[in-house]
Amino acid sequence: MSKFIDKLSILKKKIYSTKKSYSFGGCDLLIDYIFKSQKKGFYLDVGCQHPISNNNTYLLYKRGWSGMNIDLDPKNIRLFDLDRPDEINICKCVSSDNSKKDLFFFHSGSPINSLEKKTIKDKTNFSLKKIETFTLNSILKDYKIKEIDYFNIDVEGHEIDILKNFDIKYYKPKVISVEFIDYQMKKLEFKNNNINRVLKSDLYRYFISNDYHFVNWSHADLIFVHKDFKD
Repeated sequence: MSKFIDKLSILKKKIYSTKKSYSFGGCDLLIDYIFKSQKKGFYLDVGCQHPISNNNTYLLYKRGWSGMNIDLDPKNIRLFDLDRPDEINICKCVSSDNSKKDLFFFHSGSPINSLEKKTIKDKTNFSLKKIETFTLNSILKDYKIKEIDYFNIDVEGHEIDILKNFDIKYYKPKVISVEFIDYQMKKLEFKNNNINRVLKSDLYRYFISNDYHFVNWSHADLIFVHKDFKD
């Protein structure tokens, strides 16, 4: 009888302890755990790309959260409108100012379409397109957004430019995950990450200077938590 109970206990753990991740490197599991005591909240996802695959907010969405998803690719936003029609889905290119910039465009739905030339390195299968850009502050103001619990930003090396015109002191997201591209890395693999280069990066200095603590690192995603956050 005791052996049967032990086997039942193991089976129960196998069934209920399994958590599915939708992120590329499991970042969503970390975010979900950080917000384990918060049943509902609002997230902002800039460079959202796909509503499910390699997505850092879908796990929160599944348990009742909602938010604003922004991407420069119309195809990606059409997918969000189909799968998450109850959210604010915006097709705009976010940058440091309201202007027009060159977009290095590979194809519709490509995760590496970018405003940053340094991210494409020696790739040649792209075309240049002029695209209108908007500041994050202007978009948030247009939609009257006042509070952000979780902010995810993944824009292929253009993160710091977007943050230049984001009022982080006003919105003060509780938790932020941001893609960090290490241009000194010879091959983009997790085993080649270097913490010293993270600590010297503009992104790290930006968040630390704005009262955030660096709490975790999942593949290319750096996770910061505001000093005032209480779970």
